Amino acid sequence: MNDLKQAYSTAARLLKHADGLMITAGAGMGVDSGLPDFRGDEGFWKAYPMLGKLGISFFEMADPKHFAGDPSAGWGFYGHRLQLYRATVPHAGFAGLLELAAGLEHGAFVFTSNVDGHFQRAGFAPERVVECHGSIHHLQCMQKCGRQIWQADAFMPEIDHARCRLMSEPPRCPHCGGVARPNILMFSDWDWDESRSRGQLARLQNWIDKVVRLVVIELGAGTAVATVRSFGERLNCPLIRINPTDCDVPKADDVGIACGALEGIAGIAAAIQ
Repeated sequence: MNDLKQAYSTAARLLKHADGLMITAGAGMGVDSGLPDFRGDEGFWKAYPMLGKLGISFFEMADPKHFAGDPSAGWGFYGHRLQLYRATVPHAGFAGLLELAAGLEHGAFVFTSNVDGHFQRAGFAPERVVECHGSIHHLQCMQKCGRQIWQADAFMPEIDHARCRLMSEPPRCPHCGGVARPNILMFSDWDWDESRSRGQLARLQNWIDKVVRLVVIELGAGTAVATVRSFGERLNCPLIRINPTDCDVPKADDVGIACGALEGIAGIAAAIQ
């Protein structure tokens, strides 16, 4: 407990001297909202028991080939995730981050590998969020017909959860009528349309150029796919890493906090007050 209190106090001091907060977040950020953790095959199969019976891993399921060869299978998985993310309420830690950034001259910017859109739902301005792996709330055409990315709001999937298959029609491109897929970077994915995420990154760089005393707070970012962790470390500024199992930090003036996202945010907020 004393170690945690010391870590919260050190993190609070870093934030008090910052003029901009870079929030980097991985899948662990959603655990406190009740979202499943796909860490390892067992965690994935607990959420999708039928895929476990078939021995299909997350790596195999998160492959765009399903949308070309068997859209009902691809959308059985991603349609369920779309339903889940729409129905889940972001936990109080999101609001806590907004409060931490409210007093900073340049506020906060988000860099996340999560595709659930929960930062925007929690009140973060869409122009202050980078979704480096895309968004499940946006679609792209499988046929590469030239249609730009569009929102998935009109798509209401009907899922056979026992079989993990889409029962309704898959979404179609409004331009050519071809099957649409989520605008998400998957494994072995050479066709992801990165234009939306690239625009987000350009806005982020413009923001970073204005910040003098930047601090990174990283939440629930894993090591298996280290995109989020690597991004925050490359900024070469003070880093607050909140992670229940992998909280080691690269520099002496960084802070590692061994807990979940919600607990860590609340602890830092209390130390600041």
